[in-house]
Amino acid sequence: MNDWITYFEQSGETESPSYKDTMAFFSRLEEKTKMAKLISLGTSSQGRDIKCLVAAKGNHFTPQKAKRSGKAIVLIQNGIHPGEIEGKDASMLLLREILITKEKKDLLDNLVLLVIPILNVDGHERLSPYNRPNQNGPRMMGFRTTALNLNLNRDYMKADTPEMRALLRLFSTWLPDFYIDNHTTNGVDYQYNLTYGMEKHQNIFGALSKWGQEKFIPHIKAETEKKGFLSTSYIELIRKELEQGFSDWASRPMYSNGYAALQNRLLLLIETHSLKPFSNRVYSTKAMVESSLEFINNNYKELKKINKQADRETIKRYAEGKTSFPITFQGTDEFSLIDFKGIEYKTEESTITGSVIKRYNGTPVDIQVPCYNKVEVTKRVKLPAAYVIPAEFKDIISKLKLHGIKVDTLKENSFLTVEQYHFTDYKFAERPYEGRQRVVVKCETIPVKIEFPSGTFIVNTKQRGIRLIANLLEPEAPDSFTSWGFFNAFFERKEYAEDFVMEPVAQGMLGEDPQLLSEFETRLRDDEEFRQNPQERLDFFYKKSVYFDRRENIYPIFRLMEKIQPS
Repeated sequence: MNDWITYFEQSGETESPSYKDTMAFFSRLEEKTKMAKLISLGTSSQGRDIKCLVAAKGNHFTPQKAKRSGKAIVLIQNGIHPGEIEGKDASMLLLREILITKEKKDLLDNLVLLVIPILNVDGHERLSPYNRPNQNGPRMMGFRTTALNLNLNRDYMKADTPEMRALLRLFSTWLPDFYIDNHTTNGVDYQYNLTYGMEKHQNIFGALSKWGQEKFIPHIKAETEKKGFLSTSYIELIRKELEQGFSDWASRPMYSNGYAALQNRLLLLIETHSLKPFSNRVYSTKAMVESSLEFINNNYKELKKINKQADRETIKRYAEGKTSFPITFQGTDEFSLIDFKGIEYKTEESTITGSVIKRYNGTPVDIQVPCYNKVEVTKRVKLPAAYVIPAEFKDIISKLKLHGIKVDTLKENSFLTVEQYHFTDYKFAERPYEGRQRVVVKCETIPVKIEFPSGTFIVNTKQRGIRLIANLLEPEAPDSFTSWGFFNAFFERKEYAEDFVMEPVAQGMLGEDPQLLSEFETRLRDDEEFRQNPQERLDFFYKKSVYFDRRENIYPIFRLMEKIQPS
């Protein structure tokens, strides 16, 4: 057993091992037991291997064998934010008990585990004791972002990083039945050792939400607390003060929990409390992960049945039944008062900030806090039978395939009657976010008949990834390709008309079209800003002339409402 003491334990429970030492431990697991296989998912920007340990009985070390086994596949992810690394050390302790000492080997009776020790391997090696000022250890910790300075837990949809592309390939190939994502949180001091999050609103299949909230969460909360660790729902403050409440709203798909919901899968978000000692955070993570695996191991058939139902019913509802699909959500002003185990504090004027600062004194206090937990759908869209994507957008196709979405092609030139979106309004973000210039759009549909050449891509919506398809290809969805700036060039004007060229054309247009003359005179009379802007006045005619580029402000992906038979 002494050979299997982890670096965390050897350090007096104050440190976490380096990438090299971590991978050495996981490699030894593979060497010493027939129940483990270490696989490579890909490489990072700096060339480090991203590894995943498959733990299973019965040689179920491939996606095909794991699925045929009938067992539940559980993905445990650590180090998406490498400063928040206790999940890695907790996984090492738990895997030792499953694979080496074997007192918990029964967890593999009905489970196949996929354990990613470190997802953000480059950020993990950007070590410093100062990377997270709000956090109590470990002595050295990694950095939040990748070597490209991108946050992986904002990259699930756009997949700009090699690390995320590796993860999505794993997810779409293995299609886990359950997903655990280990983190650390800060922002407020409280008594709880850790908090948890799980999607439950209109962004996830209803039966999954019900199973998670009524069966899974109560069990793991009780079991984790039996092991000595207090837990409560994830804290996302509405405003600065806890007493003003926190939100429990639908997560966006760019995050792990929102993404899993689009895949018709539950994700348990574990957030240990950053102010607790590192050792406490490791053991509380281990307790909740272990409790989760115990519950799924005992209820795997029910979980898999609901997952299959979610896949089947989602297709039936939105592809076959043509129920309008919800793409945007908003929290409401409704709240419930919950009992909360906080820490007493007082406020003082700060000469540094010139404002009031909290001073926690460490005294436990029980209070009631508003939890805003109601969500309304703010936008629904009737989905097409398929999206038609011109062949030039191969980068979009490669990303769709990463997400496990099936893509077909036209086998011959075809005239198709389709809908196309016209951007009626758009607003770019003032600053780039995660390396991209985001844009919020409003659209209206235009029916058109177009001849599409052979090789044009067809994405049928009648497939299990329909939620992902809608959220990636509907422009108004908050984490669509459009929202992330993949089509920003289509908002730009590429040709212009000089005033001395266009003005005579405009005069001729007025003389030929009395209705246009009336419309122009009305704008002049009623719109002062228009009347005082020579360029806008000329542009009024340019946009209506034969010279205007009809692809300006047009979304270049089409909606096919009737089925076709692609190759």
